Amino acid sequence: MSMQSKPSLFSRFMPFLAWLPELKNTSILRADIIAGITVALVLIPQSMAYASLAGLPPYYGLYAAFMPPIVGAIFGSSRQLATGPVAVVSLMTAAALEPLATAGGEAFIAYAILLALMVGLFQLSLGLLRLGVLVNFLAHPVVVGFTNAAAIIIATSQLGKIFGVSVEKMPHHYETVWNTIIAAIHFIHWPTLAMAVLAFAIMIILKRINPKIPGVLAAVVITTLVALLTDFQKLQTIKPSQIASNTTLESIDHNNQLKFELAGLSEQIFAAEKKLGEINKQDIPNRVQILDQQHLIENLRLQKEQAVISKKINLQKLKTTGLVQTTSLSGDSGLYYAEDEIPAGSQKIGPVWHIQKLESGKDIGLHTGGKVVGSIPQGLPSFKIPTFDWSIILQLVSVAIAIALIGFMEAISIAKAMAARTRQRLDANQELIGQGLSNIVGSFFQSYPASGSFSRSAVNISAGAITGFSSVVTSLVVVITLLWLTPLLYNLPQATLAAVIMMAVIGLVNIEAVKHAWHASKHDGAVSVITFVLTLAFAPHLDKGIIIGVGLSLVLYLYRSMEPRVVFLSRHTDGTLRDAQAFNLQCCEEISILRFEGSLYFANTSYFESKVQEMLSRKPEMKYLIIDGVSINQMDATGQEMLREINRNLGESGVEVLFTRFKQPVMNMLRETGLVEEMGKDKFYRRPDSALTYIWEKLGEDHAETCPLNIPMPITEPEAENESEVVTS
Repeated sequence: MSMQSKPSLFSRFMPFLAWLPELKNTSILRADIIAGITVALVLIPQSMAYASLAGLPPYYGLYAAFMPPIVGAIFGSSRQLATGPVAVVSLMTAAALEPLATAGGEAFIAYAILLALMVGLFQLSLGLLRLGVLVNFLAHPVVVGFTNAAAIIIATSQLGKIFGVSVEKMPHHYETVWNTIIAAIHFIHWPTLAMAVLAFAIMIILKRINPKIPGVLAAVVITTLVALLTDFQKLQTIKPSQIASNTTLESIDHNNQLKFELAGLSEQIFAAEKKLGEINKQDIPNRVQILDQQHLIENLRLQKEQAVISKKINLQKLKTTGLVQTTSLSGDSGLYYAEDEIPAGSQKIGPVWHIQKLESGKDIGLHTGGKVVGSIPQGLPSFKIPTFDWSIILQLVSVAIAIALIGFMEAISIAKAMAARTRQRLDANQELIGQGLSNIVGSFFQSYPASGSFSRSAVNISAGAITGFSSVVTSLVVVITLLWLTPLLYNLPQATLAAVIMMAVIGLVNIEAVKHAWHASKHDGAVSVITFVLTLAFAPHLDKGIIIGVGLSLVLYLYRSMEPRVVFLSRHTDGTLRDAQAFNLQCCEEISILRFEGSLYFANTSYFESKVQEMLSRKPEMKYLIIDGVSINQMDATGQEMLREINRNLGESGVEVLFTRFKQPVMNMLRETGLVEEMGKDKFYRRPDSALTYIWEKLGEDHAETCPLNIPMPITEPEAENESEVVTS
């Protein structure tokens, strides 16, 4: 017996042991290899696009496509789920980190990797503690509203790359979009727009011809070749001495100063925190020293935040400054002026250039064409422990939780759909473990947060994937790309990546789901619409929209459960007990049957009592009340205490209370609390008719013959299906 239990234990926590032996079958192995390569052809360009969406250099998308797919496949319960960078998680990463650091900078990258570790630890903790049910707090209407809003935010965030313009990010996303549109009207870069249109055309046409053709890969290959042949980027390098614009030179100097200032502030904060720790470790810590040190740390952090903002604004100003080469009347040329600083007597020659690369003490890189991916470091990402900054960790906790839950919701949704198709067992908690470990391991190889992908999982299963080995093959193709193929991606236009992102998120817009939620329940529809609107309004702070949506759905649930449906029953002409008001049935003045359709707990006991009092006021001659508990699935201590009070209060008023069709778990609780013994076992009945027979014996035959409740029952009573769950007297 012990020998048999070990494999089940291992297979539970290491699901890959179940499918690993299947690879001995050459047909399965071949199918997984083909599926893995097919997914990789979609993943490589997509991952680079999503990294750009996250505010990271494109090659960090390849890093996120390296380890997470392997780890997710090995430790997750779904065999076809494709893990890696996804659009929504990438957007949430950018939104969380942009207030803390400059997009693409060293600090930004370090925080993104740290965020992946935090997301992974949270997901792993939920999985190990078997708390996957917490994901249920993300109600479907909330997810629908958030996903639709996120798709619109993602698509509109790429407009700048489509039109070839750059604007400063504003506090609200809709402001940034508006500024982008204004900039596009005045400064559109036509070659960039043409490249984006070409990419869109390739993907749309190939999808219509044959959806199985890798349109994304075709768009990447063709536009990269076009960019290479047409010198799409148009780069050149100049020395700082060639810039004659004083304002530009001042901005360059200011940028360098801020860079050194930030480095110095980081060192000072680290030293101050270290000293604070030493003071706290003293046998008798000096309270004054602790307060002074804490005050110093807060001041340094404030200075750092201000320096980050200043550097971000200054860098944006530099990137948007147009530099032009001029020639004087004497024929001298070679100096570059800002467009609004061209001296009198000089003439502009050549195109407008923009700063692309700026490093202290080095030559300045300029570009006048469209933006491309550029140089990608060859080789695999090195093993590196994420940088821990506790002040940053505290700021990222809420975002990490939101990303962990939203990312897992996306993963588990597609995993469930595929499991239903393949008839495989899916364990939500084990999937949490797999997703958590993929993010944790990925963070040690410079990956930002990853999750299960809708589109790539669909490609995976459509391509014939049978086991998780297909994801291993996908990662191996990414490894080959990182080792030998990165130079081929240098001329890949950023506009193409933007087009790839916009095409990918079109499928996330689902207005029909919002309509369905509205028709199903006005409350659910309202939650979906409110979450949608608030997510758009609060963007880029996406977590606020989710939190408010979850809170609103919980409040509405509590509201509904506080006032569940209460039905007063009478005898229908077909012999069954039905809603007297709905069917306009005659009621007995001395006997009432009340059915409470919901769990009885602290939040709705007052409502229950109010309904009983309302009935008493309408029936002053009432002598018996039958409480039908067929719909009461659960009852807490407040509920059973309320039943005791009703029994006592109505008894003092001359009304006897009887109970029928309470389910076994509820009856067990009533026995354990002593309520059954206190009231008497003769007050509890399996069927309403048994309780009515008891009452008619008390009231006499004359009443029984004329009572509206005394119509012969059919031989088979439909409502008696739950008899096995209730207790007889």
